[in-house]
Amino acid sequence: MAEKRPGSLHLAAAALAAAALALGGCGLGAGDTPTGVALLVTRDFGQRVVTNRAVAQVRGSETVMRLLARNAKVTTRYGGSFVQSIDGVSGGSPGGRDIDWFFYVNGVLSDKGAAATKVGDGDRVWWDHHRWDATPDVDAAVGAFPEPFRHGVDGKRRPVRVECVQPRGSACERVVDQLTGAGVPAARGGLGTTELDQTLRILVGPYRDLRRDRRVTVLARGVDESGVFARFGAGGRSLSALDDAGRTTRTLRSGAGLVAAIRPELGLPLWLVTGTDEAGVTAAAGAFDEGTLQRRFALAVDGDGLGVALPDQAR
Repeated sequence: MAEKRPGSLHLAAAALAAAALALGGCGLGAGDTPTGVALLVTRDFGQRVVTNRAVAQVRGSETVMRLLARNAKVTTRYGGSFVQSIDGVSGGSPGGRDIDWFFYVNGVLSDKGAAATKVGDGDRVWWDHHRWDATPDVDAAVGAFPEPFRHGVDGKRRPVRVECVQPRGSACERVVDQLTGAGVPAARGGLGTTELDQTLRILVGPYRDLRRDRRVTVLARGVDESGVFARFGAGGRSLSALDDAGRTTRTLRSGAGLVAAIRPELGLPLWLVTGTDEAGVTAAAGAFDEGTLQRRFALAVDGDGLGVALPDQAR
């Protein structure tokens, strides 16, 4: 899909729930049982945990919906075609805000319904209950790291390439070391001049340099375009953190960093370890690890090195 999904397509993330729930409750799916599967259910863009099963209950050939039904209490609406609640937490429009359930596999928002999305070995399945009136298109999140680099996207492992403004700089070294420590082999080099459609790429460097890639400039256009609750100012010298309504909560300047993932044209996610300057890139690279990124959709780092989970809850 080259164009943005319409907002209503978030319904597909939970479509066919009734059939899936029936399958989840009676009998086993055909095929081998995937191993090492994790299920995380959160609220408010990962801020609050509802269910966390590092080793989820899995039987037979599993789908995301069967996995959810097996490990959590689920209710549906609209004739069983939409997830109403997970463990008592419901979607709806409280106070005029549109809030629903979305699911990610290895940090990537699925383009298929939960009943049609298969679960593979090592997959991290993440359901989050959040607002979508600012944008329905939060297509990728960094909070499943080291996924999608370790087990891939859509059931396929992909080559990984780290592209750095300074390939031998400390920030680049840090990113490569974290991937290696997670068992992910990664090539390293300068910023690419060609698009690698089947490669998972991580760009490391100041925003003023990364924005030469036309896909990165989406960050300057706001959350409704980028799906990231942060926006760089003119020249990349400032970084605005946004709340879940897309409003600026704080503006970070010297030494500010950002770790985020975008999905240009709904292809493979493109990760960014960037900042307002070299110090900001160093700070972002310092946050590039599983413990710091856990459950974060994106993460800003202020000039004092403190992490700011995005969207920002400062208001």
